[in-house]
Amino acid sequence: MERSVRAVAVGGQPLRVAVRRGDGTRTPLVLANGIGASLELLQPFVDALEPAIEVVRFDVPGVGGSPLPRMPYRLPRLARLVAGLLDELGYRTVDMLGISWGGGLAQQFALCHRDRCRRLVLVATGTGTLMVPGRPTVLARMATPRRYLDPGYAERVAADLYGGTIRADPSRARALLHGRTRVGPRRGYLYQLAAGAGWSSLPLLPWIRQPTLLLAGDDDPIVPLLNARIMRRLLPDAELHIYHGGHLGLLTEAAELAPVVDRFLTP
Repeated sequence: MERSVRAVAVGGQPLRVAVRRGDGTRTPLVLANGIGASLELLQPFVDALEPAIEVVRFDVPGVGGSPLPRMPYRLPRLARLVAGLLDELGYRTVDMLGISWGGGLAQQFALCHRDRCRRLVLVATGTGTLMVPGRPTVLARMATPRRYLDPGYAERVAADLYGGTIRADPSRARALLHGRTRVGPRRGYLYQLAAGAGWSSLPLLPWIRQPTLLLAGDDDPIVPLLNARIMRRLLPDAELHIYHGGHLGLLTEAAELAPVVDRFLTP
């Protein structure tokens, strides 16, 4: 399928956007990435996903190929930016998938733009400030973008940071984070951290009415599995799929998980 990468200006903020064209029979799927990650990181999942689905990826402001915004932002503002991006691209209704930090953005979008979000997929994510945290040593490594800047460091910390099948082969994390991805300025990473500071969807989960698929790994050091179980109980219409893997399972186990997502999104 055809893929195009271009810059799209939304309210004065340029965003680097990739669109993989579908066949027009399925609802477009928007992917919200993890913290510090450019849109290229999600390529293994996009490649494994049903070709009929149109897929939209973007770099948030200050990450990858999207320039820094004029000022820091919060998740509600970023959700409005996503809605503006959809306007520019000509999409009215979409499905939304968020992984890790992007899962917070996906939840915010589903809450603030209910009429534009048909179904929701949340991967390796939690409810923000009010969630079951990973170990302090893991969270400390997440506080800086060093793993995106230093390939050797990324490989050294990958097993403890990401878990799952990467424990046996940490070089896979190095390849994913440094093979094709683009690194933005350090301040962009800090802006992402600030966007989620103090934010939590926990008290708002009962108001997320979209059918929701929760994908959670049984060995995720960053977002422990218990978070997905809690979200499953609080979301009105949710199903939980537990896979054998870690935080990057959507990428390392893309061949296994893409069909799960496809079945959930099938009309």
